[in-house]
Amino acid sequence: MKPLSGLRILEFDGLGPVTFAGMVLADLGAEVLRLTRSASAGSAVFAEVGGEVLHRGRAAVEVNLKNPEDHARILDLIAGADALIEGFRPGVMERLGLGPDVCAARNPRLVFGRVTGWGQTGPMADQVGHDINYIALSGALHAMGEPDRPPRAPLNLVGDYGGGAMMLVAGVLAGLLEAQRTGRGRVVDAAMTDGSALLMSLFSALSSRGLWNETRGSNLLDGGAPFYRCYTCRDGGHVAVGALEPRFYAALIAGLGLTAEEAPQFDMANWPALHQRFEALFATRDRDDWAGHFAGTEACVTPVLSLAEAAGHPHNAARGTFAGEPPQPAPAPRFGSDSLDIVTQPPAVSLDDAIRGWSGP
Repeated sequence: MKPLSGLRILEFDGLGPVTFAGMVLADLGAEVLRLTRSASAGSAVFAEVGGEVLHRGRAAVEVNLKNPEDHARILDLIAGADALIEGFRPGVMERLGLGPDVCAARNPRLVFGRVTGWGQTGPMADQVGHDINYIALSGALHAMGEPDRPPRAPLNLVGDYGGGAMMLVAGVLAGLLEAQRTGRGRVVDAAMTDGSALLMSLFSALSSRGLWNETRGSNLLDGGAPFYRCYTCRDGGHVAVGALEPRFYAALIAGLGLTAEEAPQFDMANWPALHQRFEALFATRDRDDWAGHFAGTEACVTPVLSLAEAAGHPHNAARGTFAGEPPQPAPAPRFGSDSLDIVTQPPAVSLDDAIRGWSGP
């Protein structure tokens, strides 16, 4: 049995973080119904690239949110749900007659999970944006990239998924625990600006102590340290070096044929020159040659793998980190020695069938 088995969650279909959150909750065993916009209402806005992965584990139920009959039947589903997740702009659910107050009147124990870029309140709450905008405002984006170039967007992992979806999942699970104790639900307001700011907690603390400066690429963890960055190899591949601790650094420089006197670790004034020295050394051999050279040592040197390569790496294969054909990331985290199987996307069901299979308490 999976950890969230027995929990019922309604997902109002959307883009980005709410879709990822629905996948995670379904992977963990919750019965998630994904309410999609019906063709008559125009479903193009709900199209999700990569849906064969991100929509896994839960059935789609076509609804017209503006149809009074469908509206009434959605409330029937809400009556039997433990939680609801949605990613519309603030006020949309209220205008549809499905806001937190209406839903709580039908089901007082419902946890109402909401994820947006700017949050439900604040002067920018109604403005549009995307991941790059949210992490720009939170201070996260400023720290990413090279010192002589504009900040570099880190895919959409920090805002959409780390600061949005995973904060939504954490908030919903916390609300469910409280509802079990009290019988009363909660509204979860997961804002990507809030979440990405929270992810920057360590750097905020370092900055307040004068241990982190605002020049990109000059700090310990942003590529400024020559022993914590990536290098290009002879074949055009790359290795990632993460030799932070002195013991690990000693293994790194030994593997590169250097001594501590030639390459002092924390002489920050010498970091640019040391980076050039490392750069020249790593350029003398192919990526996989370096990976084999450092294998089994404490140098913290690993090959930078493409998505296709990652699926076939022996460690990932042994753990089942990727599964299926074509490979896709397997559910995480693990629970003891148990792994969670991928459940493919079930066939769509009608709203009537969903209600019959999901009666209220």
